[in-house]
Amino acid sequence: MRSLAVVFAAVFALTLAPGASVAQTDTYLELLRSDIKAETVAILTEVMEFSDEEGKAFWPIYRAYEVEGAKLGDRRVALLKDYAASFDNLSNEKAKELANASFKLQEDRIKLNKSYYKKVAKALDENTAARFVQVMNQINLLIDVQVAAGIPLIEKYTESVQEAAR
Repeated sequence: MRSLAVVFAAVFALTLAPGASVAQTDTYLELLRSDIKAETVAILTEVMEFSDEEGKAFWPIYRAYEVEGAKLGDRRVALLKDYAASFDNLSNEKAKELANASFKLQEDRIKLNKSYYKKVAKALDENTAARFVQVMNQINLLIDVQVAAGIPLIEKYTESVQEAAR
């Protein structure tokens, strides 16, 4: 799982680098998603220890989870790009908008996990569903820490910042 976080951090840092073109950013993001997808499947395969029968029940559910998770990932990238674009002249209004979008994204991630916990529990059992959510939470936390480490904090809002934002 550690290599997953390192890959994510390295590629994500490149996507927000000044001067990176949209095409470069999109290419990096596709490479990142491909690596994360492969690593996550490998981790789940190893940790979940499915029998053939369990795997046949689980993997279609996981693929649907992955599709919905990718939509959340798209929103997260858009939010981070918006933050990066607004960073130098961040108004109170924009800060509020970004914070609310971040809260909504977190809420939607929780809803996704709850929904797929139920689906996995129905197809397999509660223990397996809980283990799935636990593993995905650990993976997402590793990614979150790496992303957070690369994002500068919002500067204190002062009169000079307020004037520059106008």
